[in-house]
Amino acid sequence: MPTSGLVPSDSLFPVLSMLRTNGPTTRSELARHTGLTRKVVVQRVEELIDGGLAEEGDMGRSTGGRAPREIRFRTQGASILVTEIAAGSLTVGLTDLAGSLLSSAHVDSDTAAGPDAILARIEQLFDKLLEERPAASPPLYGIGIGVPAPVGIGTGRPIGDLRFPEWVDHPIRDRFATRYNVPVWVENNANLMAIGELRAGLARGHSDAVFIRVGTGIGCAIITSGELQRGSQGFGGEFGHVLVDAGSSETCWCGLTGCLTQIAGAGALGRDGDRAATDGTSPILAAIKAQGRTIAAREVFTAATAGDPTSIRILTGAGRHLGAVTAVLVSALNPSLILLGADHLRPEDPYVAAFRETVLERTLPSATRELQFAISRLGNSAGLIGAAYMVVDGLLSPQTLKLWSESGTPAGLADLIHESSTDAA
Repeated sequence: MPTSGLVPSDSLFPVLSMLRTNGPTTRSELARHTGLTRKVVVQRVEELIDGGLAEEGDMGRSTGGRAPREIRFRTQGASILVTEIAAGSLTVGLTDLAGSLLSSAHVDSDTAAGPDAILARIEQLFDKLLEERPAASPPLYGIGIGVPAPVGIGTGRPIGDLRFPEWVDHPIRDRFATRYNVPVWVENNANLMAIGELRAGLARGHSDAVFIRVGTGIGCAIITSGELQRGSQGFGGEFGHVLVDAGSSETCWCGLTGCLTQIAGAGALGRDGDRAATDGTSPILAAIKAQGRTIAAREVFTAATAGDPTSIRILTGAGRHLGAVTAVLVSALNPSLILLGADHLRPEDPYVAAFRETVLERTLPSATRELQFAISRLGNSAGLIGAAYMVVDGLLSPQTLKLWSESGTPAGLADLIHESSTDAA
């Protein structure tokens, strides 16, 4: 990262963006793709190299004369700490500036324990990752945090009617900025997973996509024209609370009944499976429960794979409800990809099959002729990768880089950077 007082000009950012997006490239290619003159490109490349953001790479392909030297983004110049807080677990990681995980850890946790206990545990895990780094490791320049809730734009605080009210408006960003003396970005988990998929997963190359995270709750992230859509306050994609069953008596944590989350989420699958085990409707689930095991979504999927009619019915019904709501998004947004992120899912599962069939049944054939369906391959890494990209995108944005580049580090400037982000929001 910058070490020599880099002073960014407007023409520097297209060059930097090209290096980050396209990988190693030559100065001639940079000039051709950015529309800048070769002289300006050469100057900006030298500034980026001197500032620690770029470096000389391998020799490029010769077009008849001397082979040109490629330039690449310097990914090893700094480290980023990232974490994803889920309902029953914590995942933490240390990445480089390209979002590549250098180390990570995953532990069980209970969000109901409250923010102080959970955040203190994350700090312990972060400290361990930092302590285990090689002695010559690059400095820490930022932290990215994913939470299972909408996040206020520019505040870094959870907002809305949350499953665990004690998390509402908790100063997560400020706590970690004070503790580690670097700027911090906080975002909804589903949004971070979508960013991870867009930049390093199956959504690469798709400018319009819908990412759906099926966990205890159901989260959604919408990408249009290559950009994440968060809405005016940060509630974009919160379709887990759409009414799908007016006759349902299942009360959601938002206070309403019949929400998609309570009908088709992993928690709902486990609940319905447990009922089937208790009343004997599913002999397979009853046998599993008799062994002392808790009936959760995983057990319902296992029983369905074994041919259990009740489990197949539970998964098919839930998949259809999810598909019906998603079909509305498909009709409104016309994405080229619908990407599911969830544990245990496979393309042949009744849940996924019913979901896909319902989406196609309820949308115009012409709008879905080229629509692709896929299941995330990044798993738990998607959110961590997305968090890293969120931080690096923030640090290297024109507005923010100009704040800290002259000093050579964003460390110690968290308040200034946060204030600038809030003003921009």
